Amino acid sequence: MGCLKLAVCLFLFTVGTTVSAQLTANFYATSCPKALSTIKTAVNSAFSSERRMGASLLRLHFHDCFVNGCDGSILLDDNSTTGFVGEKTAGPNANSVRGFDVIDNIKSKVEALCPKVVSCADILAVAARDSVLALGGAGWTVGLGRRDSTTASLSTANSDLPAPTSSLSSLISSFSNKGFSAKEMVALSGSHTIGQARCTTFRTRLYNDNNINASFATSLKSSCPSSGSDDSLSPLDLQTPNKFDNLYFQNLLINKGLLHSDQELFNGGSTDDQVKTYSSDPNAFSTDFSNAMVKMSNLSPLTGSQGEIRVNCRVTN
Repeated sequence: MGCLKLAVCLFLFTVGTTVSAQLTANFYATSCPKALSTIKTAVNSAFSSERRMGASLLRLHFHDCFVNGCDGSILLDDNSTTGFVGEKTAGPNANSVRGFDVIDNIKSKVEALCPKVVSCADILAVAARDSVLALGGAGWTVGLGRRDSTTASLSTANSDLPAPTSSLSSLISSFSNKGFSAKEMVALSGSHTIGQARCTTFRTRLYNDNNINASFATSLKSSCPSSGSDDSLSPLDLQTPNKFDNLYFQNLLINKGLLHSDQELFNGGSTDDQVKTYSSDPNAFSTDFSNAMVKMSNLSPLTGSQGEIRVNCRVTN
């Protein structure tokens, strides 16, 4: 996803470089040496109870980072007493983003070890990486040292998170605004090789799109009728929804992308060749995905004296 506006991209690169240097893999080596192993154990436990949870935790990190950076803002609950409005009711998140209870459980375990030391934002970043590992994907080194925001933005969540109905140009623009190339956008989209989607997110594709495999569409219509059953789930990758592999890209080659935005990556446009590469070279996809995840997890984190270390991820201190 080449930079559409050079000045913006140079700015993002400069900011990203500075920020990356502030995050370090051994940030908790002294202050909370058992933090990473505790997170990993809790993620694996959640995964063994519900295999879908791995995809949910990965998505939770993405939806956090794309809204004003990786600051744990997505975890904040609305508060009717104070009038605080968080991001959970935004269109892309409502009745969709999940895994909050798992993060709560991890946070309570880490707090018992090291009170007010490990941020919720860092827990999200590590849990995303450990989820991919648990599903058979490659890992990456997670830089640590993020702090938690005391604010959230419903409007930014609604405007910045890509919709399942997005066109290719819209996807390229959304990711470019965060400093990602088209290639990195395609690699990150490969996260849809795991997890499930609600009928309401792909109904229009089933009944209106022409670039969809006929038998594939027919097989989905029974559980996703033209009206009703909004919350009925279907796997984003029909064959291996709980394995992190490259079948997502193979499916796109035969018009079996579940979401409209998925199939847009292979629809006669500028990203077709990248999809072909990943469909035939799982190692290339794995490497590019890991690198793109490192970059995404470095989006505008709060560091130093910024923000706070929340005791409860759902509320500010």
